[in-house]
Amino acid sequence: MSYITDDKLAIFGSAGAIGSNMVQSALSLGLTPNVSMFDPFDKGNEGAAEEIYHCAFPGARVTWTSSAAEALEGASYLISSGGAPRKEGMTREDLLKGNAEIAAQLGRDIKQHAPGLKFGVVIFNPADITGLVALVNSGLAPSKISTLAALDSTRLQTALAQHFNVAQDEVTDCRTYGGHGEMMAVFASTARVQGRPLSELIGTDELSTDAWEEIKGRVRQGGKRIIQLRGRSSFQSPSHQSLMMIKAVMDGKGYDWPCGAFVHSPGDGFENILMAMESKLTREGLAWEMPHGTDDELAALRASYEHVTKLRDETIEMGLLPPLSDWANVNPNLYGR
Repeated sequence: MSYITDDKLAIFGSAGAIGSNMVQSALSLGLTPNVSMFDPFDKGNEGAAEEIYHCAFPGARVTWTSSAAEALEGASYLISSGGAPRKEGMTREDLLKGNAEIAAQLGRDIKQHAPGLKFGVVIFNPADITGLVALVNSGLAPSKISTLAALDSTRLQTALAQHFNVAQDEVTDCRTYGGHGEMMAVFASTARVQGRPLSELIGTDELSTDAWEEIKGRVRQGGKRIIQLRGRSSFQSPSHQSLMMIKAVMDGKGYDWPCGAFVHSPGDGFENILMAMESKLTREGLAWEMPHGTDDELAALRASYEHVTKLRDETIEMGLLPPLSDWANVNPNLYGR
């Protein structure tokens, strides 16, 4: 079996459903044979590793550990699902304090044990804040840390494909930006259905205004609906999409969806935040640009930014992020785009 690289991939939270699924998928996709599984739950992590060994992937060199230092030592890539999961009745924001503490330690561990990390993806909620906390504490450049934002856009694609009864890949350029939460900005102006602009279909017999509002609500509640249907939070879709992000950096072949990016663009009115933006993944990591949209869409993006900013400020008040004035000292690489 051939692999894209031999570089080490560390997967945090590997005893859980998301993490263990990622290990298997990383090997199935041929990303790298060199995978380190980290989870503080030794017994469960060993069991997950045994399952991987029983798959008998050719050439695989999978290790498991409860030591973050050991998992990160020599790692070029990282995916962390190592936070508390969202349960029924909870919002992503309900997880803020506990998971921000985990993210702060993750960032410090990266700084100490993996300062040469090529790219890392933080996927535990609230991802906009946990990714930001990890980045600030990691000492890495913003191009090296991202969050999984694609699921909001893939959920939009799914809902539109189901509404129009077309193949999912016949719905293109679906975009949601801003926070990964119920305040996300859902854009219509970018999307097409079988080549037809979605904005020209809204308000017609094919897609009434009420139906479009219902679709936007489904997208914003997509994660909640999975919990209601399955009794647990998503694991297959975040596993797959986060690995596709890592693959894009490994092979340089690109990634089709928005990513969470550190945004500091005072001229555009967005500062010191991490949220979904139009983005590109290359072997150098993440680059982002401002989305284009209608006035209403950009206003929704602004409202989403303000919501995430409020969560960021709450995290600073908790002492889990330093004051904004100290960020450049904590992470000197932060403001080099």
